[in-house]
This record gives sequence, structure tokens and C-alpha cells, in this order.
Amino acid sequence: MKTRTANHITAKLTRAAAAATLLLAAVGCNGGEDKFTSVGLDDSYAVVRMQKLKLATGAPGDSYMWRAISPDGTSTLLSDSASCIFVAATVGTYTIQLDITDGTTTMQETSRVAVIAEEIEYSGTISAVYDYLPAPGQFINTMPEYEEGDTRADMNAKALASLQAGGLVSLGACGGYMIFGFDHTVANVTGAKDFALYGNAVLNTNAHGEVTGGSAEPGAVYVSLDENGNGLPDDRWYELAGSEHGKDGTLRGYTITYRRPDDNKTPVAGVAGVTDCEYIAWSDNAGGSGYVEKNTFHPQNYYPQWINADELTYTVTRLPANGTDVSGNGSNYVLKPYDWGYADNHPNSDKDKNSFDISWAIDEEGNSVYLPGVDFIKVSTAVIQSCGWIGETSTEISGAEDLHL
Repeated sequence: MKTRTANHITAKLTRAAAAATLLLAAVGCNGGEDKFTSVGLDDSYAVVRMQKLKLATGAPGDSYMWRAISPDGTSTLLSDSASCIFVAATVGTYTIQLDITDGTTTMQETSRVAVIAEEIEYSGTISAVYDYLPAPGQFINTMPEYEEGDTRADMNAKALASLQAGGLVSLGACGGYMIFGFDHTVANVTGAKDFALYGNAVLNTNAHGEVTGGSAEPGAVYVSLDENGNGLPDDRWYELAGSEHGKDGTLRGYTITYRRPDDNKTPVAGVAGVTDCEYIAWSDNAGGSGYVEKNTFHPQNYYPQWINADELTYTVTRLPANGTDVSGNGSNYVLKPYDWGYADNHPNSDKDKNSFDISWAIDEEGNSVYLPGVDFIKVSTAVIQSCGWIGETSTEISGAEDLHL
């Protein structure tokens, strides 16, 4: 085993802050019955909190088990592969424990990790919008505003500026999305929710707690860890499973395609307030089809004007429609919220209902996965429905918060 002096640790910290990754080279086996003379782990490391520390070993083995033991003794499984990523939200001394099993032989090594505070205080709110691609909707091209010649990069910047100014960003109809992040990795803290998302949902209840009115427009939430360290959201995505996961009517892998509207077509009037009930056609992979309707309150083009393609296709976990026409004539809809796990689903005042746990992450097969933290968050409108003059259901985002700051 190697020992690191304070100078060595300081140098290592500098590299961690710059590259956000450390690679531990493995020492080969000695050919005897004890194959694990060393796996290359140092006694001590240092990393800034909410930054990634990557550990890896080339030591041979049939199985690997990495655990992080926090200062209060809590043990968290990090990885069952030859590498792991460690992220901590709080300052302190942690223990990294690696168990390698090869045949009937098991080797265990431990290292101490000093997690120290950042020199420049992190921001607890959104610091970057990586991609804004809404589906068609009544607020598209106005929230944020499109101007002739704007590119996708321009609209990403406008979305960020709107959020940082306390405004709303609309994601349009089902599938429309935005990808954003903070100026640090959001840590997955055991037993706690990790971040909150805010929108413009409204909920009215009577004295008995029954929902009498509401405008919940739930969005599915996905997360990704920057494992390759390039600062771009091109790593694997994981859905955060909400209250409707696995229930009848919830469709994972739902794909919907919208077609650019014909500006010269004759509008087909619908219920009161709807100027064209056959405005933007859509079809999906579940045998469904319909239209994003146009209403009298929003006369602009609903198709994102900075996109040249005549079709837009999205994939999302679709939730059952949550709107009920309580008037019977299309003049009054109540959009009830789902229990938990979706953006723009409960009023911002209900912080718990708007908070999310990275531990809810699942893979494509629906299996739970462990992520030590996330660098990118994606929110995508998860309902396809039109509600008369109220318009299509479209998730709106007004901000996000790291709950560990």
C-alpha cells in the first residue's frame, strides 16, 4: 500500500477538481494462492464535495463490491463492477471499501476519502440548459419567445435566461422536453430526497380534502450521470419511477410524432374557445392519433419555429389522461395530480410532493439502479390530451433546487 503525504493529497485534489476523475491503476497478482498482494488503492484521497471521484481496479476477480461508509457509519453500495464513482454532499472523512472475490479467495481493501468544501459556493438553482425541444403547444414560440433567425442554441439560452429570471418555460404537448443541470453534481444522499422541480400547477380542495379544481400537467423525470466526464448529456438516461410506475394505463417507451401544420388549411372550429380542433396532427406507436388544437387565446404558430424538420418524434413514459370535463360541454376541466414523482404536478408550496429521490432511478427494463449522483435532469410532458379552451396539457418548468445546499 502507498501512503500519500499532505502535498500528495493536495496535488491529487487539484487534479480531481480539474478533471473530476481519478483512476487507480491495479498491481497484478503474485501468482501464489493469495492473488491480491495489492489492487492499487492508496490509503487516502481528497475530493471536493459534490464532485465525482472515479475509482477503478484492474485486479482480476469474479465479482467486485464497492461500498462507501459515511462519517455516521451509513454504508452505501456504490458498484458491483471493477470501477465506481463516489460523490458526497457533506464534508467529512469517508471510507471506501472494495471486496474482490476470485474463486474462493476474497480480498478487501479500504481507503479514506477526505471530502472538503468547495472554494466558490455552489448555486442551488439551474445553471445550464443543454437542450430545449418542446412539442407543439399553445405557449410554444412565446414562452420563451422565438424571434426570426433564432437557432436551437439561441432557444436553449433563452430558456435558461427565463428560468434564472423566475419565468416559465413550456414543454408543449406530450413528449416535449428540456435538459438542464446545476454547476455541480447533485449527490444521491441515502434516505433523503435530492432535488426539487417547480412549475405552475394549481390545486383546489374542499373542506374534506377532495379535489374540486386543478391544473396538474405532469412531466416524467429522467436523470443522467456524466460518467465519461465530457460535460455533455450523452451518457445513459434513467427514469425516476413515480407513483404511476407499473400501473395500468402507464406506457413506457411511448413514441409520438407531430406534423408541421399547414398554414393554408381551413380551420375546423371546435368547442367554445377552440378555433381549430384539427390544427396539428399527431400519431403514436400505440395505435392512437389526434390533434393539438388551437385556441383563441394564442394565435401564433404552435410548432417550434426554430426546428426545420416537418415532423417531430418523442419517446416518453406516457401517463393516463388526468383531465375530467366536469361541465360536460368542454368549458370546465379539472386536471387532478398524480400522487408523487412528476414535475408540474403539485403546487410549488407543497415542496415534498415536488421533491425527487435519485434512488427512484430505473433502467429500460424497469430495474432499480444505483446512481451516486446526477449531472443532467430531463423533464418531458407525460400526458397527451386536449382540454377545450384550456388547451393541450403541457408541463411547465419554473425552476429547480438542489436540496442538499
